[in-house]
Amino acid sequence: MAQKNAVLEISFSFALNIIKYCELLEQQRKFVIANQLMKAGTSVGASIREAQNAESVADFCHKIKIAGKEAEETEYWLLLCESSENYPNPGGLLSEIAGIKKILGKIISTTKKRIPK
Repeated sequence: MAQKNAVLEISFSFALNIIKYCELLEQQRKFVIANQLMKAGTSVGASIREAQNAESVADFCHKIKIAGKEAEETEYWLLLCESSENYPNPGGLLSEIAGIKKILGKIISTTKKRIPK
């Protein structure tokens, strides 16, 4: 039986929520931000998933760092939406991405200790 992977599940659920929010942005004709946010927000989970097939511990760490960068970009777009007068509030998406960033940071710090010097 396959073991559950919490960060994969959380990032997948987050991506689904990003899709819903981006659809709302598109309905309001906010196409540029919707496009940027869709790319960044869904690639967090894609990078985490890709890391599951890393060729080494260092490769795994590198791929998780990429997910972290995508999470930072996602947070940026969400903060812009939250701060912009004519954009729908992103609601709980900001706390979701903050949680994902915290998990990724912990994974990176733990993994770095396992990389041979």
